[in-house]
Amino acid sequence: MGGFQGILEFLDSYLQSAVYFPFLLLGTGIFFTLYLGFPQIRYFRHAWDVVRGKHDKEGADGDASHFQALSTAISGTVGTGNIGGVGFAIFLGGPAALFWMWMTAFFGMTTKLVEVTLSHRYREKDDQGFIVGGPMFVMEKGLNMKWLGVLFALATIISSFGSGNMPQSNNIAVGLQDTFGIEPWMTGLVLAILMAVVILGGVKRIIKVAEKVVPTMAIVYVVAGLIVIATNYENILPSFASVLSDAFTGSAAVGGFLGASFAYAFNKGVGRGLYSNEAGQGSAPIAHAAAKTDDPASEGMVSLLEPFIDTILICTLTGLVILSSGVWIEKHENTFQRFDTELLSGRWSDANEADRKEIYGYLNGGETAVERLGEQGAIALTVVDGEIQEDITILHNRSIAESVVVLSGGEPYTGDLSVEKGSIKESVVLTGKSLIHSASLTAEAFTRSFMGDLGRPVVALVLLLFAFTTAVAWSYYGDRAVAYLFGTKWLVPYRLSYVVGFFIAAISDTSLIWLIAAITVALMTIPNLIAILLLRVEVKSLVNDYWHRVRSQGE
Repeated sequence: MGGFQGILEFLDSYLQSAVYFPFLLLGTGIFFTLYLGFPQIRYFRHAWDVVRGKHDKEGADGDASHFQALSTAISGTVGTGNIGGVGFAIFLGGPAALFWMWMTAFFGMTTKLVEVTLSHRYREKDDQGFIVGGPMFVMEKGLNMKWLGVLFALATIISSFGSGNMPQSNNIAVGLQDTFGIEPWMTGLVLAILMAVVILGGVKRIIKVAEKVVPTMAIVYVVAGLIVIATNYENILPSFASVLSDAFTGSAAVGGFLGASFAYAFNKGVGRGLYSNEAGQGSAPIAHAAAKTDDPASEGMVSLLEPFIDTILICTLTGLVILSSGVWIEKHENTFQRFDTELLSGRWSDANEADRKEIYGYLNGGETAVERLGEQGAIALTVVDGEIQEDITILHNRSIAESVVVLSGGEPYTGDLSVEKGSIKESVVLTGKSLIHSASLTAEAFTRSFMGDLGRPVVALVLLLFAFTTAVAWSYYGDRAVAYLFGTKWLVPYRLSYVVGFFIAAISDTSLIWLIAAITVALMTIPNLIAILLLRVEVKSLVNDYWHRVRSQGE
């Protein structure tokens, strides 16, 4: 596991965690916002009119209405990113991360308009008669770079597992285990069977599922979230204040949270924002290509609503629930996942300001005296009745763990442990108190109202619907990429592999899954952003011509 983790972290350092990535993503959105004259503001009202069918024309090519295409695309974005992803962003970067999620969404509204408009411009029919499109067709037909289209399609297939499939399954399993005590393997098995029933039914079944489920689950989640915020109303303004005040400085240490630098909060906020609304990733254009319209820019108008609904509305709601409840700085009883656990030399305390500063430096890549236990070679620890006898510190979930107990076979462990480079070599389980993140953090926050423990099953069930429909939508994106590369005869093998992956992810490590997601998202995003920047003149012409026609017709 350590070697595999090292490889993933190396790849991520050159992709989503690289210094250039958030600047490339935000910079593209800012450029097109200025280049097209703030379309997310100018065309916002018109976009709702298009969704309602006000500008529909009889006989237009396509397999889905504007509303169905929007629902399918939103079902691909409104998922674990809105529940677990926001919780993970705040856990990593504090309140400042939410600000950068907002920025990613605001400028991402323009990016969505651009990428969907171009995808619609270059769509075509597959060998089964379905309308297909996406960045791979834009790259091949618009830029005459089929090689880039092939690379993007391969990245889409990989990402369909890494960001569309695995995080959804894992977060559902964690949520149901925390709430109802259901074993992850049981969740994975049942949902994998349901996934097979849905996606083996093809494109039209996917569209119908999304159209019915997405609006309902969004309403339930919003109502429950507003109840929590209303209960903690006195913390609403302080929460907003912390988001804004920390945006350009990073989030200070408070409670069990040890702080995050500006660079870290910026990177993680932008990264989680991208994971949530997918603006610039190139996934949503695949769904929107099926919309019934002969005017590419009209579907682009519809798509700019996605980041608004997904991030500015739903993610903000989640963020305020977490921040106003205060659970993000509290330590809770945990079973430690190996991927999130490190053993440090010496005794460090988050109640000591000097110790906090050193740990902050360790977590954020600054100068520090902190050293992983066994950095220079394996070290033996003595454990008696589950308690480690040596004076060491255990970090779990970027916090100093308390009341740690070592278990083996469910019983307190007695014996020696070998530790090298901060990791225990033996197959033991550690429990204790530490920060929580992802879906677990959001679920805990939803208990901080008059609903009490009822808030937890609400989150678990909504997460189930959010995440499942996201995984279903992503199977469609992967479908289109497989058909583009290999033809429709390979769709069934791909779908069966997708179902298997959904099961495996349910029993995997949550933080490991998030790392894989970060890498695979970037693999799609980078070539897609390059492509739309190269076609900037064409997209400006398409949008301007469309808007001129709309205004001349008095619509």
